[in-house]
Formats: sequence, C-alpha cells, structure tokens
Amino acid sequence: MTDHAARMQVRLADMLEATRLTGAGRLDEATALIQRNLRERPAPARPPQPEAIEPPTIDLVAERVADAPRGDEAPRPDEGRPGRRPANDADRWVDAEFLGDGTHPAIIPERLREVLRGLGRGVAPVLKGLNGVGLNGLGLNGAGSGPGLSPGPLPGARHGRPPQAGEGRFVARSFSDRAGARDYKLFIPSRPAAAPSLVVMLHGCTQSPDDFAAGTNMNALAEADGIYVAYPAQSARANGQRCWNWFQPGDQGREAGEAAIIAGLTRAVVAEFGIDPKRVYIAGLSAGGAAAANIALAYPDLYAAVGVHSGLAAGCARDLSSALMAMQIGAPGQSPPTGFGATAEGVRVPTIVFHGDEDGTVSPRNADQVLAQAGAGALRAESRSFRGDGRGYARTRYTDAAGRVVVEDWRVHGLGHAWSGGSPDGSYTDPQGPDASRAMLDFFAEHPLRSADA
Repeated sequence: MTDHAARMQVRLADMLEATRLTGAGRLDEATALIQRNLRERPAPARPPQPEAIEPPTIDLVAERVADAPRGDEAPRPDEGRPGRRPANDADRWVDAEFLGDGTHPAIIPERLREVLRGLGRGVAPVLKGLNGVGLNGLGLNGAGSGPGLSPGPLPGARHGRPPQAGEGRFVARSFSDRAGARDYKLFIPSRPAAAPSLVVMLHGCTQSPDDFAAGTNMNALAEADGIYVAYPAQSARANGQRCWNWFQPGDQGREAGEAAIIAGLTRAVVAEFGIDPKRVYIAGLSAGGAAAANIALAYPDLYAAVGVHSGLAAGCARDLSSALMAMQIGAPGQSPPTGFGATAEGVRVPTIVFHGDEDGTVSPRNADQVLAQAGAGALRAESRSFRGDGRGYARTRYTDAAGRVVVEDWRVHGLGHAWSGGSPDGSYTDPQGPDASRAMLDFFAEHPLRSADA
C-alpha cells in the first residue's frame, strides 16, 4: 500500500471521528483531533501506484475505497481539478487530506468525494474555533425543553425516575459456532416470567454491552417484566470502532457472517433458559439498528419484531460509498435496479422505529425507508403529536386490515443521534426524549411470532 493511501485511511477515519465528536457536542476532543492531523500533515507524497487499498475503519462503516473514476467520465465543473480553490476550510482540508494534493488524480470517486466534503462541513464550526459553543446550542445534550414546549407529562416518558436494577444478574458470556464467535452480556431477571421473552440489543459504534445497557436502562425494565436481555459485543478485530458491519453483504444475509452469529447466539439463549420461542425480539441503535434490521429480515422465523433506533433499512448499502451516502441522504432506492432495501415478497416483520428529526449522523430519511420496508405504505396510518416537559414527538401507528398495529414510528423533535429517553450513565443518550426502551418493550409484548410469520 502506498504512503498516500495509508495516509488517506488515517485522515478518513479521523475526519469521520471528528464529525461524530462534533455531533455529540464533544468539541474540545474534535478540535484536538483536527489540530493533531494538521500538525502531523506530511509533505506531499509521490503519485500512488496501482496497488490494493486496505479497508479503513470509520464511524459506522469500514470498507474498501472504490476505484478512481474512469478516464472517459466527465468531471463536474471545477471538481477535483488541480489548482481549484476550495470554498471553505472544511473543503480545503478534505481536498488536501483525502482527495490528493493537486499533483496527481484523487483515488476517491465523485459521489464519495461529495459525502466527504459534507462531513468536512460538519466539523467546520470546530475549524473556525467555536470551542465554546455549549451543548444546548447543538441540541444534543438532552437537557432542557425544546422551543414552544408546554409543561405536562409525555406518554412513554420517565423523566426523573432513577433505574431500579432489582436483583437480576448481568453476566459475561461467549458464543461460537461455524459462523464465528462473539462475547456477550446477558441480563437474567431475578423472577423470570412463566414463558419469558428475550430481547437482543445491538449497541452502536464505540459502545459496549455495559455502556449500552446503562444508557438504555433496559435491564431495569427487564427486571420488572421478568424478561431476558442479551447484548452481543462487536469485536475490535471485526471492526476497529466496534461497529456492526451492517453494510457488508456477507454480514447481511441468512446463515452467513454476523447475522448468522447473532441468530446462533439467540437460539442458544432460547434453548438454555427456556425462552418462549414466539417471543424473541431484536433491537439496536445506529449501526446496531441497521444490523438489527438486516437480521430481522433474514430471520423472520426467529424474531417476532424489530426495533430500529437511529438506524437504516436492511440491505440499504453494499460498500463504503453507498453506506456513507445512505447515512447522509438515505439509500438510493428500494426498487430495481439497485434493490437496496427491497423486502422479500411476503415477508413483513412488525417494526417500531425511533429517530430524531435533528439527527446529523444518520439522516431521518432512513427512518422513512425502514417504514417502507416494513410495508407501512399498505397500512392505515394514525398519527398524534405530543408536547410536554420533555422533547415533543409525533407517534404514528400503522394498522393492518384486522386492526392490529404492526408498525410504529416515533419521530422525536430536537433529538440528535442518541437513544431517546436514555440515561446519562451511558453514551449517546437523550434523557429528555420519550422512553424508547419502554415503548419498544410495550410494542414487542403485543407481537408474538405468528405461525404465518415463520
């Protein structure tokens, strides 16, 4: 691998990490990361040789960078030309660090180039030295009420209620089969229900089972309901930032890759603890939400319903470029010729969606695509808006011909890329939102696996 390609990998990872930190309100850390890169910027490297590019690891994704555009493709006006002056600091950094130094062609395709510049603009406030901007200004701290919200309780909210862990146990375990191996944490309630349910929770990037459990408060709710909760842990060897590889084709389908590992882990817990096989569910946040969508669609005979929080539709990406595009603006479409997100005929998994309308990491358009994949377009929709002492939100319930609610959409106003109603004890949470954990468990309770779903 050439020096330039190696440097590009590092810069690309750092750009995405700086964007993530900025979105989380951690501006000091984002500034330090950017300044370190600027100080360590080496002299221009020699033109890259046609060697293989190894996969970089970045927030939510880690995949190969695509080949350069063909010579017969006409570039956009002033796009990627030597000597072009970037419009701002963010574009200048992206051009210099990722797209080449003007002495040789860039090796990133035009579509990904635009995404990278968009990410660069996401950290532009840090580049301009706005270190003093508070989290309230970013709308990401989860504290305080949104504009125009009147006092009063919000359905599903739990403001000010501390988690009650009870006497349940939270134990470290491991699983392995032919598909692979993963560690996981399992919450075992002190008084399991007669026919207990199991919820599989997939964390987001950089998170761990302990962090995710603390942030979602799911164990406290599980203790009260007498249900089990499994938290698979992504391996750093599989993804440097511990993201589930939701965009990799080999990890999306049945009996292969990470989807098969999670399904195998689920079956093992069901068998060992006497779980009701009709009450097995899966949910996740961000990369974990996208992975949960993949797995639920691949195993509709195992999972009775799925919860997707700030995630993406199943199969919406196949590589780095399409993954970044989906995160920023949504997948290219759900019909041929791409087939991204296309649902298998006759397969409909009951789905509950949570997404913030100010999510700058995963576009809210992805929530619409998850709903479309769940078949919401063919259902009857009833929507209500709620405003109170926390974040307002719109809740839309979709019913089938029999009047059964099979899809729910919770769109939280002012929420960024964070678990709604979560605890500050974990990362990526917003305590002021409606309680996503409680809402998901209530939705799951109404959806045992039907024989027609298997």
